[in-house]
Amino acid sequence: MPVSEDLIRALYEAPPDGFVAARDAAVADAREAGDREAAKRYAALRKPTVAAWLVNLLALRRPELIDNLVELATSLRAAQRGLQGDELRELSNQRRQVVSALVAAARKLAVDDDPSLGGGNKLPLSEVEATLTAALNEPEIAAQVRSGRLVRAATYAGFGEVPRPRLRLVTDEDEDEAEEQAEPEPEEPEAEAGEPARPNGRERAAAERRRRERAEQQRELRRELSAAQAVEERADKQLERAEAAERDAGHAVEDLDAELAELERRRIEAVADVARRKLARRTAEREAAAARRRVGDVQAALEDLEGESED
Repeated sequence: MPVSEDLIRALYEAPPDGFVAARDAAVADAREAGDREAAKRYAALRKPTVAAWLVNLLALRRPELIDNLVELATSLRAAQRGLQGDELRELSNQRRQVVSALVAAARKLAVDDDPSLGGGNKLPLSEVEATLTAALNEPEIAAQVRSGRLVRAATYAGFGEVPRPRLRLVTDEDEDEAEEQAEPEPEEPEAEAGEPARPNGRERAAAERRRRERAEQQRELRRELSAAQAVEERADKQLERAEAAERDAGHAVEDLDAELAELERRRIEAVADVARRKLARRTAEREAAAARRRVGDVQAALEDLEGESED
């Protein structure tokens, strides 16, 4: 079974609380079908945070809004390079408006998907705003946002990519050429006038010696290559197992981090709810006490009136 991009999209489009179960089911199905590559691909998928899920909703359902964001980012960078003050100020105002509109759109998409979120006041919209602002400043983050597979909220740090050195593979031919260039050629005896030049015996012997040495070196290198390839194959398999174990452990940590973050958010909300209910309870107690006093006063007044009537 080939990797299903639609399945991956559905994973990142759905609320994060069901991500792990859906991902593990996809891995199990791929393994059952005997597709190790698909199982490996699914197992590598990471659970998004709530903020990342909100950004993914925008990228997957309203890609035109993300395109507008990217176009604005390009204009901003051009204006910054050109030091065009008026245009830069105008674009900065547009940036704030676009980001605010995108945050509102993300909240609406989430609430439409899950009405239990109410007005979306419990959503981490500040993290969504930070991520979209980072996308305006950093093309790499913008590319991650456009992919619809963001797993963490982002902030702009201002660091660039360190260039990597270019490497060149040295071949046997290169070594032979270097050896021939380094070894001086024996001088041929000068031919007498009118006599054609004849091959030098020492030169032929030296060339034959170099040929035999190169042949022996090639045989030895082929033996070493065969042994190294066997070791490499074993190491690759071991590395694959180690990577899978590390990836699984990392997923477990990420899932727990996301659950802890969600639990912490719920705890804060619960503490605030307890405080509100405590205040309401105290208010109710005061009102009840006032009502009891009022009842006592009315009863006393009624008893006084009844006593006067008997007299």
